[in-house]
Amino acid sequence: MSKKAIILIATGFEEIEAVIAIDILRRAGIAVTVAGLDSISVAGSHGITIAADKKLSDAGDDFDAVILPGGMPGALHLHNSSEVNDFIKNMNAKGVLIAGICAAPSVVMAPIGLLDNKAATCYPGNQIDFAKCVKYKNKAVVADGNIITSQGPGTAMEFAFTIVEKIIGKAAVKKLRKHTLAD
Repeated sequence: MSKKAIILIATGFEEIEAVIAIDILRRAGIAVTVAGLDSISVAGSHGITIAADKKLSDAGDDFDAVILPGGMPGALHLHNSSEVNDFIKNMNAKGVLIAGICAAPSVVMAPIGLLDNKAATCYPGNQIDFAKCVKYKNKAVVADGNIITSQGPGTAMEFAFTIVEKIIGKAAVKKLRKHTLAD
């Protein structure tokens, strides 16, 4: 059975982080649903509009991973949505992989307790929003249990590879690295 991931995007999301995750996961054979918070047509923080597959409210909850790109004000829009917060908490309670990059760890994940007692990273400087029980690591990508966090646009490829490794294994990542010339 094919693995499934959902990526949540809201107006002002970081395009690099979203598109790289979508592309790498799909290359790995993971079925990716791009879910817009309020609309099917979602403008990123740099004026690039992405056509989502569906709205979050229509996406269901049968996923192996939830991916949260950063970007402002996109991450803030995700944070301000009770629908998003409830969805993420529900997925986390099921043990689903939750992955956030850039502003998403500090703006979306930390406020709802997802990073409590976990090692995590985020866009440098945003860790001031982490609770004291979060073990901040100044690394490109940090994986701790079912949580993956990453620093920003320049770490998006490693972030995506780490998600693929957690979902389907190292062999898939080795093949992807070769085909994308990432090594």
